[in-house]
Order: sequence, then C-alpha cells, then structure tokens
Amino acid sequence: MPPAIQIAHLDKTFAPQRGKQPRKALNDLSLNVAPGEMVALIGPSGSGKSTLLRHVSGLVTGDRCQRAWVSVGGQPIQQGGRLVRGVRERRSRIGFVFQQFNLVGRLSVLGNVLAGRLGQASTWRGLLSLWTDQEKRAAMVALARVGISEIAGQRASTLSGGQQQRAAIARTLVQGAQVILADEPIASLDPESARRVMEILAQINREDGVTVLVTLHQVDYATRYCRRVVALREGAIVFDGTPEELTPALLRDIYGAELDFALPTSTPVREAPPRAAERSRQPAEAFRLGTVNV
Repeated sequence: MPPAIQIAHLDKTFAPQRGKQPRKALNDLSLNVAPGEMVALIGPSGSGKSTLLRHVSGLVTGDRCQRAWVSVGGQPIQQGGRLVRGVRERRSRIGFVFQQFNLVGRLSVLGNVLAGRLGQASTWRGLLSLWTDQEKRAAMVALARVGISEIAGQRASTLSGGQQQRAAIARTLVQGAQVILADEPIASLDPESARRVMEILAQINREDGVTVLVTLHQVDYATRYCRRVVALREGAIVFDGTPEELTPALLRDIYGAELDFALPTSTPVREAPPRAAERSRQPAEAFRLGTVNV
C-alpha cells in the first residue's frame, strides 16, 4: 500500500519583499505518512508547518525542481513545481480544516457541511444547492458525529468558535476525505473547545482509518493525541519520532525563545488513541479544495 502522503525534496522560496532577501520556507523536505496515521507537525512560528500543508493539498506549488514531488494516496499532486493533470479530482479527497473555519456565515450549518460535496457534484447542482435526500442524511450523520446535529438549521455566524470548527470537520466527513489536513485547528479556541476538536479528529482517525496531518503550536496537544510528532525549524525536519522521544533539550532546540508559549501548562503528556490498523487563507482556497468560501 502506498503512503497516504509522500513528499520528496520539496523546496519553497518566497519572493523577496522590499528591502529583504528571498525567504526559504521549505528546504529539501521529504516526509512519508502511512495510511491511518495521525501525525502532529510542530515547530515555532514561521517554521513552514502551514506552508507544507498547503503544498500537500495542492493550494500552492514548490520551487521548480525536477526531483521534487508530492503525492496523496499514491496519486501525484504536484511534480517539479507544477500541479499535475487531474489534480482537482484528487484534491476532492483531501479534507482541509482551516484555522479560521472558512464557513459561510449567512448559510445554515447544514448548508456549510453539504458544501463538502462540491468536489463531487456538478457545478450547477452545487451552485443551486440541489442536494439529494441521501446527501442531506449523510450531512446530518456527520453533524451527529461531531456533536452539533441539534443546531443544523442555525446560521453559521451564530456559532461559537468550537462549534464552527466542528462543523468544518463534519464538512470533511461529507466530502469523503481520505486524508484530513488540519492547520492550527485549535489556535483560536478555548481549552475545552480545543480538547473537543482534537478528540473528534482522533476519533475519526481511529474509527474511520482516515489519515490526519495536523499542525499544532502547543506541544502538549500534539503529544496527547498523536503517536508520531514531526518538528520543523526553518523549513526543515529536525525531529521525527514518538512523543516519548521529545526531551526538554530537544524542545528547547526546536522552539528556542518560543518554548514557554509552546508549553503553556505542563510538560507533554501522551494519551494517544490506538492506531486504526490495530483496530482490525483563504476563501478561494477552500472552494478549490471542494469545501466552501468564507
């Protein structure tokens, strides 16, 4: 079975801003994520975590380098700094959970979740919101799984941050995502909402076998919910291992002056769920992924 996510020799250089040098966001980065894994990407601000997710989803392309490529589920997404033919259909199976939720405030929660079908529905059916009864039932099931089915008819703008993020996760379920990329999904949430969102992602990973790659700034959440932690610094992988291997010395090297913010309450505590195998910024980007605009 091919890796769920495979990245090889990926570089990304951002054009220089006025008076500054070009910035290297990713530096010859290679990474494999196995099917059914839940992997945390950690690292200080500007280390390349979000940039890496955007490359996996095909929202942006890397530098022109013939040996660089990204694939999901054994299907190429980009190669040599170019998106491959047929990438739109492949991206429809990649769920993306944004830090700022990317819901349409004037639409109902149910309508936002059904937007996860945009990648599979015809253009006219999606634009007119002509969803079938089967699709609506699937959306209600997804909302029940994340614990907010009772507010399906509410406008998304009336929801709390935690509820909006749960709706965004339900959208990936309706989408039928085989891989979920979650970019700082708990950064703007209170501790209880953050815990609930991480538990939902872990449950989906455990029960459905969906591969989850989640960027987190808080080390304690990464070690609590993920069996594997990958740390970036200056666009390169500086650690790839289990939570138990993350020593205080390593964390100091990874985070430097940001360590106190990365460990807001305590040292890492691991409470990772069993693996599935062991059981037997923007609005336009969301549309391109088959989700929805803000």
